[in-house]
Amino acid sequence: MGKHLEILFLGFFFKNRKAQVWVETVIYTLIAFVIIGLILLFVKPKIEEIQDKALIEQSIGVLKDLDATFLDITQGGVGNKRLLEIRVKKGILRISAEENEISFEIESRYVYSQPGKNVSYDGVVVLTEEKGKINKVTLTKDYAGKYDISLFNNQIQKSLNKAPTPYKTFITNKGGEIPIMEIEVQ
Repeated sequence: MGKHLEILFLGFFFKNRKAQVWVETVIYTLIAFVIIGLILLFVKPKIEEIQDKALIEQSIGVLKDLDATFLDITQGGVGNKRLLEIRVKKGILRISAEENEISFEIESRYVYSQPGKNVSYDGVVVLTEEKGKINKVTLTKDYAGKYDISLFNNQIQKSLNKAPTPYKTFITNKGGEIPIMEIEVQ
């Protein structure tokens, strides 16, 4: 009978040992998930800030490309036309023919410039406005007196929102004392 009890005790001990291994595995996995969650809690906002900074700088590049295209078309003479593909990954690109300006607006965690003050970077005016944890960054290129912007032969405003594919933008020099830049967006 003693041998039988010993076998039952060993069987019970090994069964509990297997259960203990599973419990430890689950606990260690939960601890790992909590640690990963805490790391992401602090790292994710920083990653978003870096992404937003890169996006804002790309948008300044797009505004400079538009400016260079206008200059190139003007030098090419009346009737000169160019295709410019514009990609909007986040935010809104506004073309305002009424005000002869093109602007880009994005909500961002990144503070690109001193909040509440207009700052000029290579002819692009940057305004950062604080709105809680999020900032509204507006980039504006003003063409008043240099070019007369027209959209689809009208003095209207067009907004280009986030899209998976680039917008095909045709720009044509229509001539004039102040060159008329006709913009068609497809």
